[in-house]
Amino acid sequence: MDLTPLYLSAKLSLVSTAILLVLAMPLAALLVFVPFRGRFLADSLVNLPLVLPPTVLGFYLLIIMGPDGPVGRLWAGLWGGSIVFTFGGIVLAAMVHSLPFAVQPLKTAYEKIDPRLLEMADVLGASPISTFFRVILPNATSGIAASAILAFAHTMGEFGVILMIGGSIPGRTKVASIAIYEYVEAMRYREAALLSLILVVISYSILLMVNMLGKRGSRHA
Repeated sequence: MDLTPLYLSAKLSLVSTAILLVLAMPLAALLVFVPFRGRFLADSLVNLPLVLPPTVLGFYLLIIMGPDGPVGRLWAGLWGGSIVFTFGGIVLAAMVHSLPFAVQPLKTAYEKIDPRLLEMADVLGASPISTFFRVILPNATSGIAASAILAFAHTMGEFGVILMIGGSIPGRTKVASIAIYEYVEAMRYREAALLSLILVVISYSILLMVNMLGKRGSRHA
């Protein structure tokens, strides 16, 4: 059995999760600690991929990332060519689809931080950036870990959005979930079963890690 789709899924999950964490940590802090008009609208927008059908999200991403879309034109201007049907394209699509899974655990962890720590940092003259790196992040390690694990797991199982943006190009965009679908279509049930079993084991292991983090967080609380 060809394990290249599984390798691509793992690579996609690692790359998109790493970039997503860098973006999600300050975004979650903005939604929790910075009061601004329309914050609930921004929060709802971040969570929109949770309720949108993957095909709907994939369609709009295809429009935005296509040759005539803003992201597509920007990509062509910087690197040439099209971002659609490339590994970079499915990384961007996976980040958008997994954004709520990265932001929500961080928001929960931030909300549990003792407000007195932030007040003390303010009294001592710490800047917002210094407070973020020296107070908020060190006190939200379990949330950061949960965010990374959930984003990774969600990306490993993505299908509809990835298929619409990346298609099924062997060695480039054909991830494990798409390979399973094609195995079933071709009635190659043995390969589909083996690949599915590997994903079940990975998913169950990830759930165990999330539960362990949750119990550890409860004990600390």
